[in-house]
Amino acid sequence: MLIKMMNRLKKEEKGFTLIELLAVIVILAVIAAIAVPYILGVIEKSKKNADVATFHQVYEAARLYVTTENIDVSSATGTTITVRGTLMAKNYLEKAITLPSNKQIIQVGKVIYKSGNVDSITLGTGTVTGTATASWTLAGASVIASTGETVPDATGSIYTTE
Repeated sequence: MLIKMMNRLKKEEKGFTLIELLAVIVILAVIAAIAVPYILGVIEKSKKNADVATFHQVYEAARLYVTTENIDVSSATGTTITVRGTLMAKNYLEKAITLPSNKQIIQVGKVIYKSGNVDSITLGTGTVTGTATASWTLAGASVIASTGETVPDATGSIYTTE
């Protein structure tokens, strides 16, 4: 009787076939192939949004500086406010502010006003000497609206002295 029971249990053994396991693996691979690029896109977009928020922070510091110090920015040719030489030196902006996308400290930058409005903001990371190893410029309207993307300069440098 025990032998009959053992034989019956052996016949009733159930499990997954190799084909079933391969089908599940293929389905998981397809899902991963779709999900991974989407997740990476979300991460990249959040880095860009964080960069734009940093540009907006610099804009707000410049606006506070212009208002507090009664700076005339109505010139049509442009008024430049430097990030390190003015905003950081006069404590309108913290000295260790970083660009979120690359985690490097902003070393150089400028806010350009034309006819009373912000024309553009340029920020650069790299060395303290005034030459940036990488720099980005964002149009004033994009900074104010907190939209847009940072666009690297062709030369990789903002200007030579601050």
